[in-house]
Amino acid sequence: MNDEELLSLKGKTRIVQELVPGKQITIAHIIANPEKILYKKLGLDPNIDYSKSAIGVVTISPAETAIIIADIATKSSGAEIGFVDRFSGTLIVTGTVSEVEAALKALCEYTKDVLGFTVCNISKT
Repeated sequence: MNDEELLSLKGKTRIVQELVPGKQITIAHIIANPEKILYKKLGLDPNIDYSKSAIGVVTISPAETAIIIADIATKSSGAEIGFVDRFSGTLIVTGTVSEVEAALKALCEYTKDVLGFTVCNISKT
């Protein structure tokens, strides 16, 4: 590097971002009675009874764990998988409010108690 290049670097901050996956659930949220357009925009089944519907959104790391929690969610309640991504760690489940709530409670308890994860509280709108 010449002197001019060194001078151009002075006073500037370089930020390097890394993803360091921990064992954690960072989002566990229930959307009760969402608008129909939200189902459409998410690519979910639009032919459901919206008066009894809910969407559950979970983000987990390591991302591959989304496969395990998808299994727990469907086995613990009547909720259905709307979307699961083993690369981003995203899980979306649908069903009645009580089904989605049961699914999120079960997967949060399992990851905390069995897998030793740090788990956020389940939020709801």
